[in-house]
Amino acid sequence: MSVFRINKTKNYTVMSNYHLQDRNLSYKAKGLLSYMLSLPSDWDYSIK
Repeated sequence: MSVFRINKTKNYTVMSNYHLQDRNLSYKAKGLLSYMLSLPSDWDYSIK
């Protein structure tokens, strides 16, 4: 089986599966964390 890798530079996020496989996190928390990791590094997070 071949593996095809594509270099994407826009609208693409690479993240570890570690937090997705953590059974202590809810699906809601996993989704929120994934969304937060997809935002730019200079994004300002707030409770509002």
